[in-house]
Amino acid sequence: MKLALLLHAVCPQIGGVLIRGQKGTAKSTAVRALAELLPPVQGATASAMPAPFVDLPLGATEDRVIGSLDLEAALQTGRPTLQKGLLARAHRGILYVDEINLLDDYLIDGVLDVAASGINLIEREGLSAWHEAAFVLVGTMNPEEGDLRPQLLDRFGLAVDVEAEQDLETRKLLLRRREAFDLHPAGLRAQFEPQTTALRQRIQAARERSEQVRLPAHLLDFIAEICNRHQVAGHRADLTIQTAARAHAAWQGRLEVEAADVMTVAPMALRHRMRTSEPAEMPPPPQEGAADEAPPEEPEPQNQTQPDDADDGTEAEEPPAGNVPPPPLDPSGDDVQPAGDPFPVRRWQQNDLRNLRKGSGRRNRTRSATRQGRYIKSTFRMRDNDLALDATLRAAAPFQRARRERNPNGLAVQVERSDQRGRVREKRVGSFLLFAVDASGSMGARKRMTETKSAILSLLLDAYQKRDRVALISFRGRNSELVLPPTNSVDLAARLLGTLPVGGRTPLASALVEIDTTLTRALRREPTLLPLVVLLTDGRANAGLADRYRPHEEALLLAGHLGQRFSQARFVVVDTEPPGLLRLGLAVKIAEALGAEYFQTADLKAEQLIAITRT
Repeated sequence: MKLALLLHAVCPQIGGVLIRGQKGTAKSTAVRALAELLPPVQGATASAMPAPFVDLPLGATEDRVIGSLDLEAALQTGRPTLQKGLLARAHRGILYVDEINLLDDYLIDGVLDVAASGINLIEREGLSAWHEAAFVLVGTMNPEEGDLRPQLLDRFGLAVDVEAEQDLETRKLLLRRREAFDLHPAGLRAQFEPQTTALRQRIQAARERSEQVRLPAHLLDFIAEICNRHQVAGHRADLTIQTAARAHAAWQGRLEVEAADVMTVAPMALRHRMRTSEPAEMPPPPQEGAADEAPPEEPEPQNQTQPDDADDGTEAEEPPAGNVPPPPLDPSGDDVQPAGDPFPVRRWQQNDLRNLRKGSGRRNRTRSATRQGRYIKSTFRMRDNDLALDATLRAAAPFQRARRERNPNGLAVQVERSDQRGRVREKRVGSFLLFAVDASGSMGARKRMTETKSAILSLLLDAYQKRDRVALISFRGRNSELVLPPTNSVDLAARLLGTLPVGGRTPLASALVEIDTTLTRALRREPTLLPLVVLLTDGRANAGLADRYRPHEEALLLAGHLGQRFSQARFVVVDTEPPGLLRLGLAVKIAEALGAEYFQTADLKAEQLIAITRT
């Protein structure tokens, strides 16, 4: 991590650093420390100024980040004037985005475009302007909270992963230094000032040296072979390795790139671009003058067969609570089946662009009840003083001559209250996922509960990344139970899922009543909620609430009532009945009564849904 940051201090053209790691691993601390090491920049005056360090908060608006029309100057002069944003302030410094994976996608797109070009083009509200914005983009994130889209990952030059220290002596040293900083920060800074000064001077010398560094021709083949073996898409990785290797050679005090420089920076440039789960074996370093020789033979694939429990490096498919170990049999005699491996699931989305909502999340598109979100259009009603300047000026334009004659106050543009327009913003919010899990004895046959838990665990991982609240209902025997009230702790839901026993009858009617009760409470607390109810069952109801109905008929009646009562909720029925010739198809009827979408367990997998969509 520190090397990647230092290389950008030497050569900002590498393309930015993405730092991925668990919470509390000093990612932000390292980035803020880098700002003190950057050489000063020459300002408009003769005096030099410290390199700017700009922190881009998650709640920043598009106007504040990119820039917009200066309303005060426009009204006084009658000419469009640019009000620069955070990107202009970060010029020749560092733009830092903590939890960049939580930033709205449209903001990330704009920031990455400017970071790549060094120019910020602004075309909005009748304003056409540009300014230089050459900065080092540094983003930090926790992979457990969801990853960036692949096309956004590719825009970062280097990516590194950090973990907590495991060495006990290092952890104790960390505690002592943190305590010393809290008690006397100036003293700790003074203690390390000689090292800081030496590091700053080394960066400055490496910057001056980097323009003279030469890359031998035989290393171009080496870089191309490395990227080809790792099956990267496009050519950004090749160019990044070339630029970073030059910076590393300058950092080491050399004027010529060596194979060791390429080997050092290549993993950081390939980590987030590889299309394989395992890094390929690096080709042997070439010798100078060997560019025209035959390429070395492919080595024997010695380590391609891995044990079943090997780590495949795919962080996104790990459950948020970790792999819960299979629990022993329940003391009551019920079978506790372990959860299977999670898998990528289909995209669940329930957009509502009519109602205003607060909150945050990453699942559903909705109208924003605050000043956060993307400006999509204007309206006559203005909320929270969120003025749509472009629409307001357009509304006032036809009346300017008459207003100047009536009120010659010297203003270039005269705006009245009737001209004011408000902004309509759009954002993403989380949802409320209610899982109702059939834990009856029929689910224990053929280890069906293992597959069902695997599906739920996959959905829980998706809910964690989308910032959803979750609740869990279990039904078996004669009753249903809300084993997990609505919570943001998906870890807790995963742990409870691992210990969920199987056995007894199938009280489907009782589960539908519990769903009704839980939804009523949740909507009473938050009327604009968008619930998603996922019912996982084979539909074989054999325990009812009233003697005058058969259990399955009673469940159908309650399902119809539930679907009509909660029209804003989205229902999904996942049929856990195994495939075969003897299928009763009872879950299909429950889905029809609920007005729910119907899937079988395998249909939840992303690759299955792709095939279904194509056919």
